[in-house]
Amino acid sequence: MAALSFLLEVTFSDAAMRFVGAAFVMGLGGLGPAVAIGMLVGKGLEAIGRNPEATPNIQTNMILGIAFAEAIAIYALVVAVMIGFVF
Repeated sequence: MAALSFLLEVTFSDAAMRFVGAAFVMGLGGLGPAVAIGMLVGKGLEAIGRNPEATPNIQTNMILGIAFAEAIAIYALVVAVMIGFVF
């Protein structure tokens, strides 16, 4: 019970909460694209394995999808930097 009362007395500065928020944004913003890229590559390789003649079309669409998924991670990075240093 003493540890709980200690936690209630702790105060966090605005700067600390900004960096915690930036870390949270970056963590969630990196998790989604990582899962999406893994699924895209896995399904793309599965499709290539089933139909090797369609490799150029599948590969082009897979790379385009990976680029879009990675753009979401870059947006999350921009938001995290803005939270940490601008606001």
